[in-house]
Amino acid sequence: MPSPLPSPAPLAAGAHGADAAGLICGYLFDGRPCSPARPLDLDEAALWLQGFTDTRADADPTAPPQPDTAPPYAWLHFNLNHAQAQRWLERHAGLPDSFYEALRDGAHSTRIERDDDALVAVINDLHFDFGFEPSDIATLWIGVGPRLVVTARTRPLRSVDDLRLAVRTGEAPRSTTELLERLMRTQADVLVGVVRTVTGRIDAIEDSLLARRPDAQRARLGELRRVLVRLQRLLAPEPAALFRLLQRPPAWMAEDDAQGLRDASEEFSVVLRDMHGLQERVKLLQEEVAASVQEDNNRSLFVLTVVTVLALPINILAGLFGMNVGGIPLADNPHGFWHLVAIVATFTAVAAWLAFRKKK
Repeated sequence: MPSPLPSPAPLAAGAHGADAAGLICGYLFDGRPCSPARPLDLDEAALWLQGFTDTRADADPTAPPQPDTAPPYAWLHFNLNHAQAQRWLERHAGLPDSFYEALRDGAHSTRIERDDDALVAVINDLHFDFGFEPSDIATLWIGVGPRLVVTARTRPLRSVDDLRLAVRTGEAPRSTTELLERLMRTQADVLVGVVRTVTGRIDAIEDSLLARRPDAQRARLGELRRVLVRLQRLLAPEPAALFRLLQRPPAWMAEDDAQGLRDASEEFSVVLRDMHGLQERVKLLQEEVAASVQEDNNRSLFVLTVVTVLALPINILAGLFGMNVGGIPLADNPHGFWHLVAIVATFTAVAAWLAFRKKK
């Protein structure tokens, strides 16, 4: 087991954000659920990882932990916008090459797979300042080993920030697998909040539709549907990938931890089903709005057609009698104007009767 480090002075929130290699936060867990995590800075993390590497020859890190003990492990969270972040990880973390390849390629497709005795995951999450825009979704790269969890991102994410807050308030996952489970459950909780917010917005849109104000809601429905479709497309593979992984878990993963991941995957699947139901609901509302708009357009077109038909007789007669030629009828008749009015009124009444008869 790595040599324990001297306890540092308490760190203020956000103190790790200034590390040159992009370390946002680092924590050392001693494997006991009730024992709070100890913050790690970059130098302490490198020292702990070096000590862990030096002791691998004396202990089997792939062996599952005993029920009464749990080995210590570290969680390091990096900001990939720092140029030195990936270099530091390659030098000290000892994660499989597939993890670094995913970072270099910027892979965004969701996957959780096993590489030797480590887990490599690429998941998508919501920005910290999520504003219900399709672009407010970013990627989190995760590497999990028996004694180390590394998470890396380019923009702040809600679920990771919630997990950091939980760790700072005293929660301490017992193992690296339990930390991954907590991250998935936190992500599911964030999605539950999104589902509730979207449900409230859809309810308000339905009320507006009942009040016959569809035009103002078409853009909002389109935005909500785009967000839900993007979330569904990016997050739906996650439970299936985790299910495949748990068919052949690493040797160091305890059965209780594997069962916890299965439960978290089921909760995640429930949230995804709720999101799919919301997509169908939004689709039905869009169809209803389109039908309502089409009905209004048809009504407006009918009114325009009726007006055109009613104006047809007078336009024809005005064109005929407005020609400056000889032989115009009723030109010398003192009651010619009223005769023309009667003719126009008769033809207009006939045209109106024909138009409204077709409408009925």
